[in-house]
Amino acid sequence: MQSTISTQTELLAYYRSVRAQTQFLCDPLEIEDFVVQPVMDVSPLKWHLGHTTWFFETFVLKPNVKGYKEFHPKYPLLFNSYYISAGERWSRENRGQLTRPTVKEVFDYRSYVNNAMEEFLKTEISDETTNVVILGLNHEQQHQELFLYDIKRILGDNPLHPVYRQDVGSNSSLKTESKWLQIEEGTYDVGFEGQGFHFDNEKGRHKVFLHEFQIASQLVTNGEFLEFIKDDGYSNHMLWLSEAWDWVNQNGIRAPRYWSQEDGGAWWHYTLQGFEQIDPNDPLCHISYFEADAFARWKGCRLPTEQEWEVSCNTFSPEVSKSVNFVEDNNFRPVQTEDHSFFGNVWEWTASPYIAYPYYSPPEGALGEYNGKFMVNQMVLRGGSFGTPRNHIRSTYRNFFHPHLRWMFSGIRLAKHI
Repeated sequence: MQSTISTQTELLAYYRSVRAQTQFLCDPLEIEDFVVQPVMDVSPLKWHLGHTTWFFETFVLKPNVKGYKEFHPKYPLLFNSYYISAGERWSRENRGQLTRPTVKEVFDYRSYVNNAMEEFLKTEISDETTNVVILGLNHEQQHQELFLYDIKRILGDNPLHPVYRQDVGSNSSLKTESKWLQIEEGTYDVGFEGQGFHFDNEKGRHKVFLHEFQIASQLVTNGEFLEFIKDDGYSNHMLWLSEAWDWVNQNGIRAPRYWSQEDGGAWWHYTLQGFEQIDPNDPLCHISYFEADAFARWKGCRLPTEQEWEVSCNTFSPEVSKSVNFVEDNNFRPVQTEDHSFFGNVWEWTASPYIAYPYYSPPEGALGEYNGKFMVNQMVLRGGSFGTPRNHIRSTYRNFFHPHLRWMFSGIRLAKHI
């Protein structure tokens, strides 16, 4: 969890470390990897590099550095994402059409802005501007994780099954039995409170009443989901929501993303270390909300609400343990850990739609478009993943995706009524 930034020296160090981590993620890639856009949800990797740089140029340097000269007058058009207040934007689905700027030119853009930011961060800046810089760094950390989703999507459908990284962690996975953890009926406080960075959608600390329930101590594993497949879970319409059943049949869904069965025998999947036989003890990954909900029904359980998840996390994992699997551990895959895995490994689907908390009020201006306008037709996920930076997550963090998506690092934790 991120500590409070109290000095300019700490802010500069934080800036350098975040930008260096992005470079670290780029290091194993070839230049061809940076330009592909297989589907609309996947942006070319060079676009992520340009967009996170555009954020600092647009919201920090241009408003605060007298005489600042943009690196290129057309880059705001190319690298703006959804900030309508910040100007025109190139269409998301057409980002892969742009062979120019070249990858080298995008890295030159990052160097140009980095140099300007380093000089700026050595000067005295206001608290308001400091907060924008910290938001920009958290924004880049979000894109670092998206970068990994997109790397895997780009490489994962290649019949050569390319390896992304060889210099990975231990990849050793424990075999840990799941048990039921109990939360008593009562009124609980949820939402962000205290010091340190948080996104605006976490604000609105409020009380919720929870009935007594139980939540699994461990994530659902590959082995458990294989049993669902063997029991024809994808063919049993009684398990699926109506929209989910349409999605399954229209897209021929019969297994999680990146899974395949070799001639009716062993199951394999693509990982960032290449094509491997599935380890039944590893936490399940790349599951849509539709699949998570159907699996929970098959088990006679349900998904926790986001409020139940937050209270359970604060009760049983109030601190991030050393065994948690984050991006700094360089596993680049989910592995069983010794704790309850509320943090790291995979984002956990909840049964909650992404809506505003009581008293929520987005900031004014373009940065007010960051979260609030997406509060429709999406479901909340909690906890972070193996692609999340350790200092980026907290129990109140609210991630959100459309229910059919599964290229992100998403999994399942079960809950049930008592």
